Amino acid sequence: MITCSFEDGKKTNLRHAVVDCIVLRNNEILLARRASELLEGGKWSLPGGFVRRDETLLQAVEREVLEETGFKIKDLTLLRIIDNPNRPQEDRQNIAFVYFCHADTKVGEVDWESEEQKWFKLDSIPLKGEIAFDHHEDVELYLKYLKEQFSVKVRSKLKPHKD
Repeated sequence: MITCSFEDGKKTNLRHAVVDCIVLRNNEILLARRASELLEGGKWSLPGGFVRRDETLLQAVEREVLEETGFKIKDLTLLRIIDNPNRPQEDRQNIAFVYFCHADTKVGEVDWESEEQKWFKLDSIPLKGEIAFDHHEDVELYLKYLKEQFSVKVRSKLKPHKD
C-alpha cells in the first residue's frame, strides 16, 4: 500500500498497479524461478512488476518482460484484471493487469529477479504450490481461453459504498 496525504490534510492508502504476462512460444510458456531473497522466492512466476509513474500499461509489460526474460514481445492481449484486495501471498495490495503475448526476438539477458528460466509445455506446467502468487490461476484461465476464445469482460457486483 502507498500512504498518501492530500491537500485537505486527509490521508488514505492506495493500491499499486502491476502487470503480469504469459509469454508464449509454440506450445510453451516461459516461467522464471524467483530469486530467493524476493517474496515467494524459489517459486516459478510470470514475468511482471510494478507500473512506473511515467509509462502506460503496455510500456510496462514490454519493459518488464524484456528486463526479466531478455525477449521482445508481440501480439499482446489483455487476459484479465485482478482487483481482489485479499490476493494470496501479497505483502501489499496490488491491482494486476494480466496479459498474454508471444515471444519475439531474444535481445537481452535476464535481470537479478530470477534464478532460472524455463519453457514449459502448456500441458505440463508446475503444480499450483510451485507457482508464486496467483499466477497459476492466470495460466489456467489462459488455457480455458484457448478452448473457449472468450472475450475479456469486467464483471462487478456493485454494492453501495460506505463512507
